[in-house]
Amino acid sequence: RRRGTGSPRRRRGPGERREAAGAGRTEGVPCPLRDRGRAGGMDLAYVCEWEKKPKSNHCPSIPLVCAWSCRNLIAFTTDLRNEEEKDLTHMVHIIDTEHPWDVYSVNSGHTEVITCLEWDQSGSRLLSADADGHIKCWSMTDHLANSWENTVGSVVEGDPVVALSWLHNGVKLALHVEKSGASNFGEKFSRVKFSPSLTLFGGKPMEGWIAVTISGLVTVSLLKPNGQVLTATESLCRLRCRVALADVAFTGGGNIVVATSDGSSASPVQFYKVCVSVVNEKCKIDTEILPSLFMRCTTDPARKDKYPAITHLKFLARDMSEQVLLCASNQNNSIVECWSLRKEGLPVNNIFQQISPVVGDKQPMILKWRILSATNDLDRVSAVALPKLPISLTNTDLKVANDTKFFPGLGLALAFHDGSVHIVHRLSLQMMAVFYGSSSQRPVDEPALKRPRTAGPLVHFKAMQLSWTSLALAGVDSHGKLSMLRISPSMGHVLDMNMSLRHLLFLLEYCMVTGYDWWDILLHVQPSMVQNLVEKLHEEYMRQNAALQQVLSTRIVAMKASLCKLSSSTIARVCDYHAKLFLIAISCTLKSLLRPHFLNTPDKSPGDRLTEICSKITDVDIDKVMINLKTEEFVLEMTTLQSLQQLIQWVGDFVLYLLASLPNQGSPVRPGHSFLRDGASLGMFRELMVVIRIWGLLKPSCLPVYTATSDTQDSMSLLFRLLTKLWLCCREENHITEPDDALIDECCLLPSQLLIPNIDWLPINDGIISKLQNKQLVRLQFGKAPGLVGHTVSSQFDAFVRAPGQPKIDHLRRLHLGAYPTEECKSCTRCGCVTMLKSPNKVTAVKQWEQRWIKNCLCGGLWRKMPLSYS
Repeated sequence: RRRGTGSPRRRRGPGERREAAGAGRTEGVPCPLRDRGRAGGMDLAYVCEWEKKPKSNHCPSIPLVCAWSCRNLIAFTTDLRNEEEKDLTHMVHIIDTEHPWDVYSVNSGHTEVITCLEWDQSGSRLLSADADGHIKCWSMTDHLANSWENTVGSVVEGDPVVALSWLHNGVKLALHVEKSGASNFGEKFSRVKFSPSLTLFGGKPMEGWIAVTISGLVTVSLLKPNGQVLTATESLCRLRCRVALADVAFTGGGNIVVATSDGSSASPVQFYKVCVSVVNEKCKIDTEILPSLFMRCTTDPARKDKYPAITHLKFLARDMSEQVLLCASNQNNSIVECWSLRKEGLPVNNIFQQISPVVGDKQPMILKWRILSATNDLDRVSAVALPKLPISLTNTDLKVANDTKFFPGLGLALAFHDGSVHIVHRLSLQMMAVFYGSSSQRPVDEPALKRPRTAGPLVHFKAMQLSWTSLALAGVDSHGKLSMLRISPSMGHVLDMNMSLRHLLFLLEYCMVTGYDWWDILLHVQPSMVQNLVEKLHEEYMRQNAALQQVLSTRIVAMKASLCKLSSSTIARVCDYHAKLFLIAISCTLKSLLRPHFLNTPDKSPGDRLTEICSKITDVDIDKVMINLKTEEFVLEMTTLQSLQQLIQWVGDFVLYLLASLPNQGSPVRPGHSFLRDGASLGMFRELMVVIRIWGLLKPSCLPVYTATSDTQDSMSLLFRLLTKLWLCCREENHITEPDDALIDECCLLPSQLLIPNIDWLPINDGIISKLQNKQLVRLQFGKAPGLVGHTVSSQFDAFVRAPGQPKIDHLRRLHLGAYPTEECKSCTRCGCVTMLKSPNKVTAVKQWEQRWIKNCLCGGLWRKMPLSYS
């Protein structure tokens, strides 16, 4: 018997049944590459390549590595070759998937080739390690997705790093695919009890990373709160040996598991448990040997010497140390095996059973690796990408319900030297989807007839990564070109349309709960799906409890906005959703400035009392509503009130714009349309107008400025009266009534009484997602923005188009920047919101407002620095 197999070596037929995990048996898997009849499920969305320069060019590094963060940032490596000096510079490139041409390339400073790239759990920091033992931690500069700097690092001098990972922070949210139809998010997504790798005082997880070197050392670096780095290095076992391949996983108990191989399939795959602790301000590492295994192909006499090298060794997930994927290869072929570690009872000899019978929990247990599944001979595997979704399968065997067996998160990706990519089930290794590299993968400047037929395809993926929802795949090929592939939610199989929509809805909900970016889901949303998805998403949101709704209130609005951007019939609602996000932010900020007059006030804050009184008193006279409030709670410093004038002006302008557009309410393509039936938003505007009225008594110059035809007209009272009448029509969501003719007539007169302002809506975003609607391959070049080809802009969308010489605006500060801004600006990677990079304000209240958006836009997107002459 060979160690780990648990059975005598014998030859198995290609169709023979094998033991599966848990219980039951699964049939041997036919070679996916030969199963051409089931091709489909993947297609190219866009390809981005480097411009060929005469003196220097980008060439793929060996090994080439890439990593995909939960914020949909992709990092990958190339070597920059200088033709004149004949030297190589090891580069790290970071792109946002929505703007892949806007690449941030940095000279990594690594003297040897980069072997590992790893994002942290928040997607805001990146680790890089090289073949000289140097590890560097990269962080965003000023929270900009296209500006990075090396902050800290560690080194194991002269010892190449073969595996790298951040320590686990103890957060794990499992998806229950079989419960995707449940109404409660708590049933669909459950918090798994998972201990951090290392905790500080009070249970707070300690940040840091772990690396494995080629000589069998494990090194751990811990980031202390004061910025210092604690580093310790230890041998994995007493008898050190060469480690060609390694991977790191974590257990629920807070331990770390390391898998290693010396690269030979004749040698065992070794596993070690690593425990990290801090003793007397020093990092301590303890290691323990776990059961090892031999690959099944080496126990088959017919294949014993056929696959001499193990080329890929991966745990199926970072937090699944019990399942591992192995790939052994020769020059032309590969074989893939999936193994599982399980506890088994140790049989006791009958003699001892008679003396002292072993029953129940007293039976001795042993850990043993069992093979789950294996493929037949495949073409040579060039890269492997594993899913990141923590899917919880209730069934212990490989059978999954019919409606979920093609769920994208269940598959892993294999890339082959013939240019094809296959998605196979992560446990049974059955094929789920396939992409065949064709002429789209061939260099543009090379005719097909000149390509030698015997040499095989020129291009194949050398590194690839699945997105966090497994709906997209990024691959970097042997020419250094980045390809973005869509992976169908149905995996190319014919599923009911409602089932495909349910998969997308389920993953949108997962991103809403976790805070992950959902760009890869938008790749699959067609214009005809938008309305249905928005309605379903709102229905699911309304089923949750009030506390969870409050937590997710802004995230769902941002999600609806990004969905509506994909259809020309709903694009006007994008403006409404962003205006609603701005309204919520202003309401929270202004209410937070209110302070109780006495310290021993009742349990409700001034903001809560304001909301309660405004909802109870339905009087149309703003002064009568104001009398019921304790005005002493609204007293602020004069400088603070004056500094808030731009935000106050936006509230006043937007209320006037809404009321003036009420007579045109039958036109849904007009921005602001959805506000006319939104009782909650109109109630917020009403509360803010009351607050502004009180502040105007203290500092009249902070009031919104209106251009009126009459000097004696009280514009605030007029707008509040009309706003209250409109609010009364839709204050109850289930009993919305139409505005009466008298209200509409009064709103028709507004343009003759007040000058209606032009609202600065967000411009149409310049991202790639709107160019992928027709599912045609888009070819891009790093460093060159493509032409603006999006929705056909007609006269009804004039509000979204900005003339070349028209003044631009800071969308967060509501300040005019001029037609050609001289201040450095940043824009959101998702919604296109623009704001100045540096604050021109010194008032505390305004700084607090700006600090809210220092890391993310109000839609949750990341910032990227813009050139001065942005358009």
